[in-house]
Amino acid sequence: MSFPPPSADQAYFHISALEGGFIEDMPLAIFIHSAKPHEKASMPSIAFLLRNSRTEETLVFDLGIPKDVKNTPPAVQKAVAAAGAKCTVPQDVRQSLLKGGLDPAKVNHVVLSHVHFDHVGDPTFFTGATFITHAETRDLLQNGYPKNPDSQYPSDLYPVERTIYIEADDPKWQPLGLFPKAYDYFGDGSAYIVDAPGHMPGHINLLARTSANGGWAYLAGDSAHDWRLITGEEKVGTLLGCAHECKEDAEEHIARLSEIEKDEKVRVLLAHGGPWYEASKGVKGFWPETIESL
Repeated sequence: MSFPPPSADQAYFHISALEGGFIEDMPLAIFIHSAKPHEKASMPSIAFLLRNSRTEETLVFDLGIPKDVKNTPPAVQKAVAAAGAKCTVPQDVRQSLLKGGLDPAKVNHVVLSHVHFDHVGDPTFFTGATFITHAETRDLLQNGYPKNPDSQYPSDLYPVERTIYIEADDPKWQPLGLFPKAYDYFGDGSAYIVDAPGHMPGHINLLARTSANGGWAYLAGDSAHDWRLITGEEKVGTLLGCAHECKEDAEEHIARLSEIEKDEKVRVLLAHGGPWYEASKGVKGFWPETIESL
């Protein structure tokens, strides 16, 4: 594994986790191979705040579950009910930011890993942010709800005038370490948007420097829903359906994450990382605290 070395006066990010609600009683067999049909999983939906060490610009990666799930498209509510699951949002991302002293309207950038409901929150509170996403997401939203009443994706999700869609053939996509396509968003090597195929069209991750001497955090979104997939203790589940639209692509991407996780300077963080959440909540890492750099 080889990521670019830091430059002189290298910018990096202070990263904090944000509470974004919970999905409870999801069938575990959707996620891991060994689970029995009756086994359930309750998962946090974690978002992340990144603060630039030099410019103090802020970026939020993912927005968690909407505070009122009843405002999501009907297809979302049907899917959650069909899985026998439920959502609880004691504190959404907006409230998490405010609790730590940051007004969501002051956030500069929002990167959504993808447009599943438990990652999009309520973008309307981020009135000063530029939204960044993969162009494949645009294609989904153009035929979204309510135009297509069966779509889980609201067509008005992003503010049109403040959204950047990164095209699949943009020449700024370049190989980075084990990853075939990464996009140097700020142009200074401080944060890379990483193409993360498998879960759904347009799924992206974020690789960010966390120190001036080689520390990194990899925000993996829904690349994996169980930490044991990263360690190799488990395989992707298929018994009750699969959490990924293309299992083979997802497995290839998970294998890359397994490799970078072995690097003592790289911290891999999952959107639904239950063990990390339980170990960190109330201790350190949630805004206004920061996640320690490796």
